[in-house]
Amino acid sequence: MSKKLKSSALHETDGVSSQSDITSASSIKRIQEKRKAKLDTNILVTGILNGNITALSRAITLVESSNPKHLQQANAVIKLCLPKANKSVRIGITGVPGVGKSTFIEAFGLHLTSLGKKVAVLAVDPSSSLSKGSILGDKTRMEDLVKDDNAFIRPSASGMSLGGVARKTRESIILCEAAGFDTIVIETVGVGQSETAVHSMVDFFLLLKIAGAGDELQGIKRGIIEMADAIAINKADGENLKAAQLAKVEFNRALHLYPQKESEWSPKVSLCSALHREGIDELWVLILEYLEHTKANNYFETHRTEQNKFWLLQTIEDRLKSDFFNQAKIKEALRTQLQLIEHGETTPFVAAEYLLRLKN
Repeated sequence: MSKKLKSSALHETDGVSSQSDITSASSIKRIQEKRKAKLDTNILVTGILNGNITALSRAITLVESSNPKHLQQANAVIKLCLPKANKSVRIGITGVPGVGKSTFIEAFGLHLTSLGKKVAVLAVDPSSSLSKGSILGDKTRMEDLVKDDNAFIRPSASGMSLGGVARKTRESIILCEAAGFDTIVIETVGVGQSETAVHSMVDFFLLLKIAGAGDELQGIKRGIIEMADAIAINKADGENLKAAQLAKVEFNRALHLYPQKESEWSPKVSLCSALHREGIDELWVLILEYLEHTKANNYFETHRTEQNKFWLLQTIEDRLKSDFFNQAKIKEALRTQLQLIEHGETTPFVAAEYLLRLKN
């Protein structure tokens, strides 16, 4: 008697085999042609506003593209979606590898969908500085959430962006909001890089920690503590519960050393076990308290306005950088200057000054 396998993202779906017709050359060609076909902007936007996940995914791919030909259409899609955006709660979640971010986000997302929320997870995977590749395995790690009809998970490569936040995450938020998602969760890489980028695009910033990692006091010195609106100590279960409770006391003491935030909100420390789905509901209540507090004192809207100003300047910087390096004469001159540096015939600063004079 054959054993029934548990439904999992890691198991092959019944009826699907390696010899399926989908692998035929003609089928592959049709799929490739369909993907290459340029979708009309208005049709794409209509699909997004109707909550069509395929349209949303294609629009995010368009926005993330580094192809200059896609920029104009991407901007048009964003502009048409903007009136339906800005109606969500944006939550940033960070923590070092091993803290259980994916497990936590899945438990958190499932709790929210059980409350009738529509949750979009923009998970940023680290890119290799050597191969430039990323695993993009978040859908596999969140196999229960990915099957939820009220959830959308989009893994993206971090590239060379600050804090591991994908270059176009800001625009992806707008698209998800236009598609009807009322809660946007952004997961950062969390490998010790500056988390300023994600902090500048969310309403609530959650820092996940674990006890017994030897960084309770070290964490006090990190600027990331100042940015956090709450600290959740994950894996607070079993034999680790006592250590988690002690860590909670340490972090509470540490938070009292910092000056009051502009939001006039006092960051809280809580315990949770994402694996056992414990403490998740209390964290959501805490986030709701924060939103009520910051909306009452007008910080919520002021903060979003300041974020928009920041992203205006950031977008100009990114565009200037892109335009500069895409000039043919700059590409050629850059190769020459790099060779001169290799042979010790110039310095990086002299070479940079020379290239900058060529830009006009």
